[in-house]
Amino acid sequence: MSETLAMILGSGGGGGGGGFLSFGILLLIPFAMYFFMIRPQRRRAKEQQQLQRSISIGDEVVTTSGIVGKITGEDGDTRFWLEIDDDVQIRIARAAIQGRADDGGDAEPEDAEPEDAAPEEDAEVETPEADAEADADPDGSVD
Repeated sequence: MSETLAMILGSGGGGGGGGFLSFGILLLIPFAMYFFMIRPQRRRAKEQQQLQRSISIGDEVVTTSGIVGKITGEDGDTRFWLEIDDDVQIRIARAAIQGRADDGGDAEPEDAEPEDAAPEEDAEVETPEADAEADADPDGSVD
């Protein structure tokens, strides 16, 4: 048993310093996985559960399938009635709610370029007149 452990740790015979370093790294991997993978996932799950508990009648929500609607009623502890259009209601599970719909609806991401931004100077804008000039013969006649 100790021979296989020594082979795994890489201490073949001389200077056992490398073996302890390898063993230390092997012990650090589970801790790193916990802090970088498991803990953030638990935090997101708790936030999602808190959001689903705080949903009430009249809230505008988005479901996990992308349906946007307004909560019009509760059907027990685990279901809601969601109005998706005038006089069109569906029954959804509380767990199917992904989040609250934003009030703006047309909000742009922070890195998006504003629509009224001036075009770059290098950009060539095509117009019908430019197309006609390009199609014209050198003597000025259009085919």
